[in-house]
Amino acid sequence: QVQLVESGGGLVQAGGSLRLSCAASGKFFKIKDMGWYRQAPGKQRELVALITNGGSTDYTDSVRGRFTISRDNAKNTVYLQMNSLKPEDTAVYYCDADVLLAARTDAYRYWGQGTQVTVSS
Repeated sequence: QVQLVESGGGLVQAGGSLRLSCAASGKFFKIKDMGWYRQAPGKQRELVALITNGGSTDYTDSVRGRFTISRDNAKNTVYLQMNSLKPEDTAVYYCDADVLLAARTDAYRYWGQGTQVTVSS
């Protein structure tokens, strides 16, 4: 079984920074794309940023230029550096990963348990 464990959430004032981490563990062959999503109260979960195994990245418009996604393939870990945080960034942040359990098989999607980020004004 594959587990994703997030850390790094918390309470920060507007304009501040936080760094989220998400480490994958378990038995698997390879991790393909990894990403960060967020869900604010009363809203749908939305994609924040994603990164391919090769390092290509993409961001939702509202965080582009403020957030940076990165990964360490040797540690099976994805990071989200969040700068210039705004109250509207307040949400539960989830990481996800598309994982190959073995070579030449379909990828399965796994999710972390979520970490709360609260930005005060």
